[in-house]
Amino acid sequence: MSRRLNWDDLPDDVLAAVREHTGTIDRAEPVNSGFSSKIAVKLDTARGRVFVKGMRQDHAETWTQQREEAVNPYVVPLGPRVLWRTGAGGWDLLGFEHLVGRSADYSPGSADLPVVVEALTALGHLGCPDVELEDAGKRWGVHLDDPADAELFAGTALLHTDWNPSNVLITAPDTARHLDWPWATRGAGWIDPACWIVWLVFSGHTPHEAEQWAAKVPVWSTAPDRALDVFSTAHAQYWKRTADDHPNEWTLGLRDAAARWARYRTDSSSLTK
Repeated sequence: MSRRLNWDDLPDDVLAAVREHTGTIDRAEPVNSGFSSKIAVKLDTARGRVFVKGMRQDHAETWTQQREEAVNPYVVPLGPRVLWRTGAGGWDLLGFEHLVGRSADYSPGSADLPVVVEALTALGHLGCPDVELEDAGKRWGVHLDDPADAELFAGTALLHTDWNPSNVLITAPDTARHLDWPWATRGAGWIDPACWIVWLVFSGHTPHEAEQWAAKVPVWSTAPDRALDVFSTAHAQYWKRTADDHPNEWTLGLRDAAARWARYRTDSSSLTK
């Protein structure tokens, strides 16, 4: 994983392009959470505080910038508003409304858990926009032994899918906002709470406890048992490959959490037969 740059590392013409949107920049505070963006910073400017993230235009994942800009009008106010986008000096930067809050706490007993359930419920009420999104069947179907099973993931819901707690900002005791939408996906609505399960297990819940929390999201009730069984297996394989390619404390822990959930689904299915 390459080093995230400091604000002053950017070329002068990039800084000048940003100032066209912000006015004078008085202070730059680096943001260390997240992995994809090569620059992530909070700026205190003449026109207020703004969060800026981006990467070089020749980066393999610059499509994430386009995805976030395209989906943004449909996810506000659940997500922060995109204020501007600029390309200069070989860089692609997005400026977002700055939100004040803290990352969600997924640990057992956390008061944030019901708030996240409400946020997942609200997300399930959004319509899926007619913009380019990932397709759930294609995205997770590559991790299945039988590609035909990918049909189980099909749907018309707008999914966030990346439930890293740093992407869920608690802005008030009863309010959570969703950050970072590059992996927005079209698919079955139950997939978002299913993705959350792995993070809950990673955070200390048993798979059974994690499923009980997921079940509080109304759309979870639409998930056929076999679809959950197949998805848990595909998701475990996804995290295994991710950990193999990018081994670190997070990916290895999520690999193990996803494997625990998949085993739980397999064991539970065998008991009901």
